[in-house]
Order: sequence, then structure tokens, then C-alpha cells
Amino acid sequence: HSQKNWTMNAPERAASFLLDEDNGEVKVVYTPDTKVSNAGTFRLNKEDHTVSNLLRMQLLRDPSVRFAGYIHPHPLLHYIDLKIQTNSSAVAPVEVLSSAIEDLGNETDHLITQVTDAIDKWNKENDAGVMGQF
Repeated sequence: HSQKNWTMNAPERAASFLLDEDNGEVKVVYTPDTKVSNAGTFRLNKEDHTVSNLLRMQLLRDPSVRFAGYIHPHPLLHYIDLKIQTNSSAVAPVEVLSSAIEDLGNETDHLITQVTDAIDKWNKENDAGVMGQF
């Protein structure tokens, strides 16, 4: 019997997470809002709900943020639009997003340290017991 080559009508998997730098695709594009003061939209290319929800929650912890929300328009579109509005013209949306990213980085570093310390402690407590059996 003959062998057939089947092709699927599906986008390349890498298109969902690799930037198309050859065509000038960048990670973040900021567009100031022309109708609402102290607001703007960040298009985050090659991101989904995972990073978007983390950023939204961190932004909402900031007292200078009036609104933070995002939309992922369609599963086959590999970007999200993150909208941020601040309470005053003294604080720009770019500043609060930068601060939120820095805070999340610090929280991640702290979490890594705690996990590493806990693993080291567990290993010290359990190595003696396991080695004592032999």
C-alpha cells in the first residue's frame, strides 16, 4: 500500500512563543490612550494569561493604579493587550508596569531562595538517615 504525506492546517508551534525579529516584531509596544488621561495600552507579544494575570494582580496592589486589565483576543493570536490607568499625571503607566515587573522579579528571587534553603535543609536532615541504613 502507498504512504501518504498528511499536512495539517495549523500554525507553527514556535510562532506562539518566539518573536519574529526578522520582520521587526518586538516584545512590548506602548500606546498612550488619547481619550483617558494617565492611561495606556501595552501590547505584549508572545504572551498569554500566565504572565498577564501575574502583571494585572501585581499592578492592582499598587495604590497609584486606578485600573489594570488585559485581553487575550483569540487563542490563535499570540499577544495580549494590557491596559493601565494611574491615579495622577505624576505617575505614568510605564512607571507602574516597570515597578510591577521589578517587584515580581524580587518575589521570584525570594521564592527561589526559600525553596533552595528548604531543599538543602531536607537533604541535611535526611541524608544521615538514609546513609545510616547502609
